[in-house]
Amino acid sequence: MTNFTSPAIEARDLRKQFAGGAAVEDVSFPVSSGRVVGLLGPNGAGKTTTIRMLLGLVAPDSGTALIHGNPYAELTDPLSVVGAVLDAGGLHPGRSGRQHLRVAAAQARVGAGRVDKVLAEVDLTAAADRPISGYSLGMRQRIAIATALLGAPRILVLDEPANGLDPAGMRWLRQRIRAFADGGGAVLLSSHVLSDVSQIADDIVIMQAGRVVADLPLADALDANDGDLERFYLELTGAGSAVR
Repeated sequence: MTNFTSPAIEARDLRKQFAGGAAVEDVSFPVSSGRVVGLLGPNGAGKTTTIRMLLGLVAPDSGTALIHGNPYAELTDPLSVVGAVLDAGGLHPGRSGRQHLRVAAAQARVGAGRVDKVLAEVDLTAAADRPISGYSLGMRQRIAIATALLGAPRILVLDEPANGLDPAGMRWLRQRIRAFADGGGAVLLSSHVLSDVSQIADDIVIMQAGRVVADLPLADALDANDGDLERFYLELTGAGSAVR
């Protein structure tokens, strides 16, 4: 049974080791409803592995990954609880955006009426019947976000969702994420774009070499560093090599 009084997302002492070495070591942090948490770190820091453990795509060697108090695999209707964007791949180039969403809605047992609604939410109604093969990377990102929204989830997990977006698209994404959280949703946002994170995040979690090196409100990080998130980030991640 989903427990909506617990943190929306909670990583507890997550650890995962691959053949080449440890990818994640003792990672812990919460994401509360109504908050945007920016998950930051250089390539290979363990962000994507952590996200995949939270979504039940990778089994941790130890520790617990919880969505509203339950492992993702135990959610009775997962798409109504959490929507995820891991990349803009997996889109059939011969289908239109509308066709892709209709197939995804049928697989998720979501009413077909949601398709037009999410197309409008991501501003792709006008391009909905064009083949995905003709979409820009930014348009593919929007379709991926629309797919995540199909189940009207309470949580969004977004791994580098700004890839391929032009400045107008990035502004739209920031506004959409902020509105989702202000409406009571929880957002875990992995990004390399510090300027965007600094505009929308409530809290930040910084990973380096598979470990959490900072977990604090964004305002505290900015206050301690004269408003310079980049300096704070580089001080924590600029030395040493990351573990993938």
